[in-house]
Amino acid sequence: MNTPNIPTTNAKSQQEQQDEAMINAAFQHLLDTYLASNHRRKVELITKAFNFAKEAHKGVRRRSGEPYILHPIAVAQIACGEIGLGSTSICAALLHDFEEDTDYTNEDLSNLFGPKIANIVEGVTKISGGIFGDRASLQAETFKKLLLMMSDDIRVILIKISDRLHNMRTLSSMLPSKQYKIAGETLYIFAPIADRLGLNKIKTELEDLSFKYEHPDDYKTILQKLDESHVERDDVIAHFTPAIREKLDRMGVKYTIKARIKSPYSIWCKMQKKHIPFEEVFDILAIRIVFTPADRTHEKDECFRIYSALTEIYKPHPTRFRDWLSNPKTNGYQALHNTFMSKQGKWIEVQIRSDRMDDIAEVGFAAHWKYKDKDAAYDENELDKWLDSIKEILDDPQPDTLDLLDNIKLNLYASEIMVFTPKGDLKTMPKGATALDFAYSIHSFLGSHCLGAKVNHRLVPLSYVLRSGDQVEVLTSRNQHVQPEWLNFATTAKARAKIQAYLRRESRDKQKRGEEVLRNFLANNDMKLSGGIIDKLRRHYHALSNDELLFNIGDDKITLNDDTINFLQGRNQNRGWRRFLPSFMGKADDAANTKEGTSNVADPNWVKNLNRKEILVLDEEVLRKCTIEPCCSPIPGDDVLGYITDDGVLQLHKRSCEEAVKLKTRYGNNIIACRWDTHKVLLFDVQLEIRGVDSQGVLYAIADVLHKLTHFIVKRITLDTDDGIFEGRLTISVYDTEDVENVCAQLKQIENVTEAVRV
Repeated sequence: MNTPNIPTTNAKSQQEQQDEAMINAAFQHLLDTYLASNHRRKVELITKAFNFAKEAHKGVRRRSGEPYILHPIAVAQIACGEIGLGSTSICAALLHDFEEDTDYTNEDLSNLFGPKIANIVEGVTKISGGIFGDRASLQAETFKKLLLMMSDDIRVILIKISDRLHNMRTLSSMLPSKQYKIAGETLYIFAPIADRLGLNKIKTELEDLSFKYEHPDDYKTILQKLDESHVERDDVIAHFTPAIREKLDRMGVKYTIKARIKSPYSIWCKMQKKHIPFEEVFDILAIRIVFTPADRTHEKDECFRIYSALTEIYKPHPTRFRDWLSNPKTNGYQALHNTFMSKQGKWIEVQIRSDRMDDIAEVGFAAHWKYKDKDAAYDENELDKWLDSIKEILDDPQPDTLDLLDNIKLNLYASEIMVFTPKGDLKTMPKGATALDFAYSIHSFLGSHCLGAKVNHRLVPLSYVLRSGDQVEVLTSRNQHVQPEWLNFATTAKARAKIQAYLRRESRDKQKRGEEVLRNFLANNDMKLSGGIIDKLRRHYHALSNDELLFNIGDDKITLNDDTINFLQGRNQNRGWRRFLPSFMGKADDAANTKEGTSNVADPNWVKNLNRKEILVLDEEVLRKCTIEPCCSPIPGDDVLGYITDDGVLQLHKRSCEEAVKLKTRYGNNIIACRWDTHKVLLFDVQLEIRGVDSQGVLYAIADVLHKLTHFIVKRITLDTDDGIFEGRLTISVYDTEDVENVCAQLKQIENVTEAVRV
């Protein structure tokens, strides 16, 4: 709504009345939601918090133009209505931006609303302004305090997740570069935490909203295809469910059958991972049977009864059975899963769970407040176990918050396997965990002195990847110590954190020894240790840092001798023609880079104001000043973003690139939104993978297709055959993604070529 610069009193009054009505309606909706829950009635306290927040944010508006107070109300609404939190959390949510916008201190809040609410507000404020806000302070100790606070009161992170969800729902009003920062951060941190806490509904929405802003075209395409295929899915349900309904009705089961549609983000991930089109994603549809047990203490038995009844109607898949009843997931999820063959010859996944299990699947452990039955089949200590594992990682000092962040993330998104100890105790491990990870999960001492393991009574190396059902015995020796190469196959957060901590301690010891050796060496040659000498030696021995130089001296990788003294004293510096070699080579490299149009040194004056732009247009001139990163090799047509390095270089990444996801999370203020505008002038190298049935003439047919592609340059082609199947890789130079699709389409038209995709 456009308002004049100097509004009249009547217009202003009318706007204020509209705002007041909107605010009161939102708050009333929050109270109605709260009163409909099972929580104790503390309306007076919530109203008091609302009035304080309303006064604090008076006259302040969000970027979208709406009164700011609507944001805290919306966060409280999510915390109450979608997570199931009570009055303490609702008050904290209403006040979560309070300290930033007023002069009230944490002590004032404690006096007004009690220490619990004040501490939660302080925790949420620290996350918002300290770790993930514009004033992002990546200080390890601050981040550790946040995680410890989260483990003391999980409501801190639940309110922050509510805050992030509302920010994602209203992200359209932000600049594109901010959208990428917030969306990347959401995918990297908040969606995995929501998943780990069992907030499946919120996790899915966070992922889909991030996907919507990062890849808007792909998002719209998948939504459109889902809409176009809904008739076909309805037809499948119409033919598949009647027989199930008839059987369950005869059994007297009280149930509902729901259709579960795979989320757009999950569909897109599968398409990217398997290089397949939408039409080849076959698990888009699943059937969910949710029943209300006659006796809640026997809900497991009823689950298996329903499953048994289904096997009498349809044939189950022999390898897709999943029993999450006997061994619930660590976020509390319980259900029986299997895939059944329909009468139309299609595999359809069926999930069976009780109403209690369904609630837990959607809103996590918060649902347990509805089911206070002590006999309910859920180990409520799982959340505490996870929080304890976070605390254990925090035991070791981490100099770099980013390492800590990565290690914590390893404890999030992870499929699980079940393995057994030698005594038959069951242990849950992340999928992909190795024998070394298992050793560290038992005890840090076992991990640090682990020689190998016996899996199912067979000797295996430390790098052996465990599978569900394995029985693992750890073999140790006091003479064994942590090795740097262990980081290559340690996958769990605890194992990596302990190994890194040991290596850091060892590194510090060797650095101290190196410094002592260097100091004594210089003293014996009438010289004193100084920063200038260390810097000269660092360059001379090509060490990346002073610490690396001292470590290498302490580790005897660098031997100090007469040549070292001659170098420091400037003797034998005239090396004839060789003294010109470094500068000559440097100039040659620069010339080559300029010629290719990918100079690694950008003009700082050119990049310093880029992050103020809404969208940077990537034309030929701009591209010659950028570096196209080899980790993802984007080309025109790919969804990309720019990242300004500390050296003033503008890097281009695909938005889906793993490195880009980390950059968005860690250095969001250096991210720039970009769009292509190249007009088919510059060529870019891409790699294609081609597969098919080996047959006479197939190589000639591929060569013939490539020969006819006159607009592109074929740089390399390799083909290998094995047991009648061929696989190959092509490197070609193209203008954009449209060209790639055209080449792949023509290659797939060749008889016996089954797949041609960009790598």
